Amino acid sequence: MLFEARLREGIADGTISLAFRRWKRSQVRPGGRYRMGNGLLAEVTSVEVVTDMTYEEARAAGYPDRAALKRDLDGRGSEPIHRIELHLVAAPDPRDILAGSATLTPDEVAAITARLDRFGPWAVATLDLIAANPGVRAGDLAPRVGQDLPTFKLNVRKLKNLGLTISLETGYRVSPRGCAYLDTRS
Repeated sequence: MLFEARLREGIADGTISLAFRRWKRSQVRPGGRYRMGNGLLAEVTSVEVVTDMTYEEARAAGYPDRAALKRDLDGRGSEPIHRIELHLVAAPDPRDILAGSATLTPDEVAAITARLDRFGPWAVATLDLIAANPGVRAGDLAPRVGQDLPTFKLNVRKLKNLGLTISLETGYRVSPRGCAYLDTRS
């Protein structure tokens, strides 16, 4: 789930506890934790399809009133409306902690290597590409490894889950852990 600045700020300061999205099917699940940037996590507590919203719900989603929320949703297509209840998680994202570790044991190197081998040849090629092109848009990188944009983004997320990459406002960079791993390959 992408969090626009207004939503990130409101979740972080506690003024926003709901989000509304138009999706064919839910893109989040209760109990799921989603990164908001700046090391912050939001946890979804409930998701339901709704046909209408109250004034109070609009306010809890950061809108001045129900009409403003409806205008925003009407401008986003005609898919079902999902009401997402969420809150800020006080703990740091474990992936950030993992990504920040700049030293690797031989066992960790072996485990990462085995995982990347299972992913396939795209994994190391993508990691090398990001290392050589920090901050470059995904749409510009994907063709360089012969992938369409959705596949590329999914694959980078797999690398991120191993703590090897970090998402930037635009593009990606290799994390300290990723740099440590790449250094073992030199």
